[in-house]
Amino acid sequence: MTSQFSRAELLSRGAKGGVAVIAGGSALAILAGSARAATLPDGDLAYLRMLIATELLGADFYGNAIKAKPYGSRGSRALKLALFNEGEHYTALAAIFTGAGQTPATADDIDFTYPSGSFDSTGAVTKQAVALETLFLGAYLGAASGVQTASLLEPLSRIAASQAQHLTVFNELLGRPGFQISLPEPLAIDAASDALAAYTG
Repeated sequence: MTSQFSRAELLSRGAKGGVAVIAGGSALAILAGSARAATLPDGDLAYLRMLIATELLGADFYGNAIKAKPYGSRGSRALKLALFNEGEHYTALAAIFTGAGQTPATADDIDFTYPSGSFDSTGAVTKQAVALETLFLGAYLGAASGVQTASLLEPLSRIAASQAQHLTVFNELLGRPGFQISLPEPLAIDAASDALAAYTG
């Protein structure tokens, strides 16, 4: 990975690279197609840039976690499925972004960093997964309440539901109840991008 985004760059600039498809599927293509638009307001583009970065972070984290082999079979399957899901989320968002005439960030555009010891043990990986999925869910809930383009609401809401499923599984692997909060908190775009910036150097 060759460059880092500041929070301001993350919200305002296009990426230097082209689209890199992590994973694809016909359902995601349909979902992305339903939200394509010739133009999107600047605020909606900022949300999409930030959410694309969260998906790249998720893919990077789960890829590293799989290499660390912290779990037995159940946890390993959860990591692999989460990685697959993040790839499909990225593919859907990248298609929307490209359809709006923009170039989405790719894994080569962002250098991710993690707290020391994040991959050293089962507990460390699981705690980091919970922290990231809490961020991802909050970012999607904030975006769903903040975007102006109505056709974005369906894909953002569906991805938020997937992130909530991830959060449930990793909470359970941590020994906590899978679900606890009746009304999860949305994160405003500045708060979400600030939290994301903690993983970009």
